[in-house]
Amino acid sequence: MPNLAGVLKEEIRRLARKEVRSELSGLRKASAQYRREIAALKRDLKEKDRRIKSLESRKSPEVNGRARRQETSPRFSPQWLQKHREKLELSAADYAALVGVSPLTIYNWEKGKNRPRAKQLEAWSEVRALGKREAWKRLDEMEG
Repeated sequence: MPNLAGVLKEEIRRLARKEVRSELSGLRKASAQYRREIAALKRDLKEKDRRIKSLESRKSPEVNGRARRQETSPRFSPQWLQKHREKLELSAADYAALVGVSPLTIYNWEKGKNRPRAKQLEAWSEVRALGKREAWKRLDEMEG
């Protein structure tokens, strides 16, 4: 009898191991497949992050409004404005008339209290391109 019990025990163990092995085989295959998919997703994510960084570093002016504004409009400097006005030998009132703003606005721009708005900056850039003779000629035309 003891032999029969031992044989039965071994047979039960063998069958249980066989069942467990068949169940684990499917789980192992699924687990390996999931690991491969996760690794592929990680590689894909890493590639997309790299491309995003690359695209952000070369943003087009249309994407970044501030960059577009700086590229299309001249840079403003209060010191440059004052030197240009003195070079043209114009008073603040005359320079303001050329730009199309008030003399107080020119004063505030020169002192750095205010900065020109977009339209004012465009008008100022046109005046900025003028020489002394052209500026005086425009003033004469405006008065006459």
